[in-house]
Amino acid sequence: MTKLVHTPEALAAALPAGPISLVPTMGALHDGHLALVRAAATLGNPVVVSIFVNPLQFAPGEDLDTYPRTLPEDVAKLEALGVDAVFAPAPETMYPHGPRTTIQPGPLGSVLEGATRPTHFAGVLTVVAKLFALTGASDAFFGEKDYQQLALIRQMVEDLHLPVRIHGCPIVRDTDGLALSSRNRYLSAQERAIALAIPRALATDSLSEARSLLDATEGLELDYLVTTAPDMTDLPAGYTGPARMLVAAKVGATRLLDNAPIEVERG
Repeated sequence: MTKLVHTPEALAAALPAGPISLVPTMGALHDGHLALVRAAATLGNPVVVSIFVNPLQFAPGEDLDTYPRTLPEDVAKLEALGVDAVFAPAPETMYPHGPRTTIQPGPLGSVLEGATRPTHFAGVLTVVAKLFALTGASDAFFGEKDYQQLALIRQMVEDLHLPVRIHGCPIVRDTDGLALSSRNRYLSAQERAIALAIPRALATDSLSEARSLLDATEGLELDYLVTTAPDMTDLPAGYTGPARMLVAAKVGATRLLDNAPIEVERG
């Protein structure tokens, strides 16, 4: 039976000694989250899923207050998958002294998503580090949809010598190709049809073709479209090989992220 706990003390009592697999989430669970849970279960460790809408990663004017909160439904889904514990703390439990100590993400945290949301990644890394400490996780699972976030979490673990193995899991898409996201529920039917230009653009495997497609899509406001190395460093001149194409765009009031692995070829 899945144990729902809300405090670090109850979490510690719910977990056995030994390796722990952690899936950090903000709730409003969809099939992408559940795929992470299934991947975590393959290691054979007890699985903990955290559900916490982290105020530190929201800037003023963002959707902190309206972000979907569906804890009973989320717990039911996780219980069906045999999750050992769900950790759903309150903000005052996670930050009893407020945002007093935070983790700064460095240069990678100031570009792309970090340029648009300057405080976002410090909030993400801080809460992830706290969740690692509170759960004693040996392994943690994250989706590749938030690719820059995944790269920064890997960087934090390496730079701070944290004893956690990071597992990146492939993007899960809906039947129409849109990457699953808790924020997709904000899209109207018309906006969703517009948003489908994003996965179509990524499928071109060409930065110029993708940009042309997105620029021609009425109702879509492109924030950025870039190609980087798989670790999100810049591609050197004349590079050939695996890379990552990343896109952020706004459709209506909803900001959408997506990315895809590509192969770069120089003629």
